[in-house]
Amino acid sequence: MRSASLLAILLSTTIARADLPSPRFDRLLPMGAAAGSSVEVEISGADIEDAKALHFDHPGLKAEFLKDKKFKITVAADVPAGTYDVRFSNRFGISNSRLFQVSKGLIEVAEKEPNDEMTTAQVIAVNSVVNGTSDGNREDVYRFPLKQGQRVTIECQAQKLDSQLDGTLTLFDAMSKQVASNGDWFGRDPLIDFVASTAGDYYVSLSDLTFRGGLAYRLLVTDQPHVESVFPGAVQVGKPAVVTLFGRNLGPKAKPSKWKINDLALDELAETVTIPADISKEGTFRFTEHPATHAVLPTASTSTVTGMTVRGIPVLATDIPVTLEAEPNDDPKKPQALPLPVVLAGRFDQLRDADWYEIEPKEDGAYAFDVYCERIAGRADPYLVVLDDKDNRVGELDDFGMRTNAFDGHLRDPSGSINLAKNRKYRVLVQDRYRRGGARFMYVLSIRKNVPDFYAVSIHAQNPGPAGATLRKNGAMFLDILIQNKEGFNGPITITAEGLPRGVHSVPTIINGDTKGAFVLWADADAADGDSPIKLFATGKNGDATIKHEVRPYNRIWSEANIGTSRPIRELTLAIREPAPYSLKFATERIEIEAGKKTDVKLQLERIWPEFKGNVNIIPLSLPNSIKMGAITISEGKTDGTVTFDVQANTKPGEYTITVLGQGQVPFSKDVKATTRPNTLVASPSRPITVMVSAAAKK
Repeated sequence: MRSASLLAILLSTTIARADLPSPRFDRLLPMGAAAGSSVEVEISGADIEDAKALHFDHPGLKAEFLKDKKFKITVAADVPAGTYDVRFSNRFGISNSRLFQVSKGLIEVAEKEPNDEMTTAQVIAVNSVVNGTSDGNREDVYRFPLKQGQRVTIECQAQKLDSQLDGTLTLFDAMSKQVASNGDWFGRDPLIDFVASTAGDYYVSLSDLTFRGGLAYRLLVTDQPHVESVFPGAVQVGKPAVVTLFGRNLGPKAKPSKWKINDLALDELAETVTIPADISKEGTFRFTEHPATHAVLPTASTSTVTGMTVRGIPVLATDIPVTLEAEPNDDPKKPQALPLPVVLAGRFDQLRDADWYEIEPKEDGAYAFDVYCERIAGRADPYLVVLDDKDNRVGELDDFGMRTNAFDGHLRDPSGSINLAKNRKYRVLVQDRYRRGGARFMYVLSIRKNVPDFYAVSIHAQNPGPAGATLRKNGAMFLDILIQNKEGFNGPITITAEGLPRGVHSVPTIINGDTKGAFVLWADADAADGDSPIKLFATGKNGDATIKHEVRPYNRIWSEANIGTSRPIRELTLAIREPAPYSLKFATERIEIEAGKKTDVKLQLERIWPEFKGNVNIIPLSLPNSIKMGAITISEGKTDGTVTFDVQANTKPGEYTITVLGQGQVPFSKDVKATTRPNTLVASPSRPITVMVSAAAKK
């Protein structure tokens, strides 16, 4: 009895660590369909109860609810081939997105079990895409006929479509002889490029390297065009430019290339491309295929690229004509001379290739050096070295980028500023860290005088796993804003929102000399339930010139510890739902304080749910490094507390937007009729306060 009583006490005092339900979208199956067709799909995830709506980022994709977790997706015939974000929504809010692929010219096939061996292989035709799932420690085997000399690409798309499958492909001929295999080609997704030496049936087996079952994939077997790379990887905006596509089966107008991969020559095909001028003006990146396969795991590789995809490959937009690398330039005594500024398209042509360039600045000062490789689907890990005319090393650049929580913008590309003197000659070395070379190892080198600028991104931060942006009435939510400054920019940046639904509010949020901040949205009590896309913008100044960019929205894909799994999304969708349990706001919207001093501000707590009477702990949320505050507690039954801001003496004068985070144990149950509701830790940001810091008084 004593043990039972003790157990009852322990259970009654256990504190749940989860927040209020937040829809999490884990899997969509199948993950694609053909344009002009319909397909039945099933979704899975967490807090998925009563999910009866799917939302897409293209109007040509519609979903009809069928029954529990099942929908019918209809794809209009004019929807371009590519990948699209899909989310589900329910009474708890809106989920994170998953990817749905639209195909054209392919037969969509569902996997049929048993297909674990060659004797039970599922028969498919060339130009099919199979929608399947992994079988744990078994293989999925497919059989298809090939003609002699027919070239096919066999590709498993999983990571590309947000699946965690780590696929391996093996190809056998009719005599069970292995003729090809591949593990990682595009990130973790494998690809086989094969030319049949004899006519007959061939078998491809697909397995998961980690032996997990139930992981979704799309297996493509096709002799349609397959683009591997685009050269040059940069195009001047607003002007038609001829680029060369390198790939397989590029059609009758293509010709064999000198480039080979695995002893098979790539085709090359000239294509005219125009990058719209507004892409450069807005500082944005547009894509038809989500750029999610440029590394071992999905990264925010294009978060610092202004440009667009061409045949699914990222291409950099530039405001000056593009210069081409001229081989041979691998002798440090015979470098290729470059004018400044320059945007050069190059390639590591062969093993141990070293590309040398010579520049002669006409002005003293800081010059920005950028090598775009991973960001434009190049496979090299380049580094850059600058030597002066006396062979002194004046600068070396390697990996760069921001990595924080779920956002991973850390790249293998070199980027940074180096001070140069006018009328002196410098040599620039660009080389792959591992001395590799070939068709996939292209890059773009940009050198110019520093022009301060920035990139701004947002990512949802209120849940430890993937989640959408859900705002409760009378409550608040926040998005992490991350700033990646470039070329010496360090001024204040103001974040604003456009397209907010009625009853939803924000204030211009100033991030002053920092790389992160929190953007808070709050809703009135009478805001209408709904789901709608919104846009955030970041505005700063370079001298008298105003810089305004759209804040690029990003999506957390998975929640593995210490692994940045994030990718871009086209739309930031906001959901409005039932009331929040409490809300926080400062008694004043603005304060002024001198650097080196402290100030007290009253923080007001509104208890919206009558049953919530407990403590609310208040902690800092994305405060600037130079402004400090201690944690406080608004005690049970109380409705306010005092926050002390300690502004350090070295704080830069100017405006700062500050938010704090509340954490309270709230009685909650998903069952609205439940008589008992366990405590659930609910976090909520306050409405922001603007802090105007003045310079410290001179002593």
